[in-house]
Amino acid sequence: MGNRKVREFLAKNKELKNDKNAAQIQHKKGKLTARERLKYLLDLNSFVELNAFAELQSNNLEDKKRAGDGVITGYGTINKKSVYVYAQDFPFMGGSMGEMHNKKIAHVMEHALKTGCPCIGLLDSGGARIQEGISALDSGGRIFQLNTMSSGIIPQISAILGPCAGIAVYSPALTDFILMVEKTSYMFITGPDVIKTVTGETINFEGLGGSQTHNEKSGVAHFMAEDEKECLDMIKVLLSYLPQNNLESPPSTSGSSTRDTKKLESIVPDDPKKPYDMRDVISEVFDKRTFFEIQSTFAANIVVGFARLNGSVVGIVANQPKVLAGCLDINSSDKISRFVRFCDCFSIPLINLVDVTGYLPGTSQEHKGIIRHGAKVLYAYSEATVPKISLVLRKAYGGAYIALVSKDMGFDKVIAWPTAEIAVMGAEQAVNIINRKQLNGKNAQKIRANLVSEYKEKYLNPYVAAKLGKVDMIIEPKETRNALIKSLEMMLSKREKRPAKKHGNMPL
Repeated sequence: MGNRKVREFLAKNKELKNDKNAAQIQHKKGKLTARERLKYLLDLNSFVELNAFAELQSNNLEDKKRAGDGVITGYGTINKKSVYVYAQDFPFMGGSMGEMHNKKIAHVMEHALKTGCPCIGLLDSGGARIQEGISALDSGGRIFQLNTMSSGIIPQISAILGPCAGIAVYSPALTDFILMVEKTSYMFITGPDVIKTVTGETINFEGLGGSQTHNEKSGVAHFMAEDEKECLDMIKVLLSYLPQNNLESPPSTSGSSTRDTKKLESIVPDDPKKPYDMRDVISEVFDKRTFFEIQSTFAANIVVGFARLNGSVVGIVANQPKVLAGCLDINSSDKISRFVRFCDCFSIPLINLVDVTGYLPGTSQEHKGIIRHGAKVLYAYSEATVPKISLVLRKAYGGAYIALVSKDMGFDKVIAWPTAEIAVMGAEQAVNIINRKQLNGKNAQKIRANLVSEYKEKYLNPYVAAKLGKVDMIIEPKETRNALIKSLEMMLSKREKRPAKKHGNMPL
């Protein structure tokens, strides 16, 4: 096509990059245009657009045809590393996903998979394009299939940058990480208007599927940003911890000097019943200012995220004693399992910081399936072949001990502080069960105190576990960082094979 014909084509289609009115509409909503988003996310002048002239094929929508069909696709670099991207244009038919729109997205996903590059979606869509009927739905199915095929091979990241409904939310749900923006991002299967029509119930956008809802309640999203630029910056930071694909190692940096962690003695109280913030422990142990937390407001009794230890990327799973005493419940079990499986996909070593009394008891948890959800944690850790190191700070009781610490579960190194308590349950509860007849007579309180002291001495201290080979090292808190560095260095060359099978059947 000659230059004159190109100019005529673009003029006829009124391409969105030249549509100032569309940009003004987006800006009034506190949103960027699709091209502005790509320009901010990618390295300067690195973007190469693909299928720029594709347009919808329906003869019934002649007046709607426009170059690009409402989505900009292509590739570029972020911090000099190649990525494939697509960005939906909401001002064009509400960013609706028609046949050509979906085919363009599928095309960049296919190339990301072939070349082993991360794939990033910037979503801003009202869902399937109703005017195109089944063609829009079927082509959406190809996107979902490619999400599934790419899972565990390349990192997949979705940024929700507007209202996303119907099929526009299924693809993000199949990706590894979802980011949302306060006040402008929404995810829902069916919009408020449809719900009101069917049920008569009135629900606003925020209550139905806003960023806070999905970050705190549903657990669908992983990050929440104040504005779009912060959201795009988060993507850049996230990628700095990830390899390009499952055949590469995570990116490492020059290690920081080894140091004692003396502050840990003041951070973690001697009294095992007193809470503290596990994030303070993480900050003290790992490389300074490298902890990047994931799902910080969902299932807050567990803290997960990436950090660096002497320059090496690691995944951290840590109980949070200040919330539910760090117990494992349904939501935290799901949070742990998904994160562990992601780390295993991309060869990111796992380090557990353990202070847990067990799984959360109660009728509500039982009725909602704590057994099934808790089993996911067992499955995820048992399946993982990456280096797995567990550090017991204070308590490690019952089934939660097995899930987060047990060497027979496949943990490579188990380290404990002298204050660690490793047993089926706490001393008080154990004595109440084992010695209940002795506690019915006179001097019950004195007898209980003596029995509790005996139980702790006989069963709870980490030296008992060490004698049985269940604990590899007992260290002082100040030695924590250096001990973890040495353990990680020895385990980085770990290779572990599993029996050949099509796939397992995780208790979903």
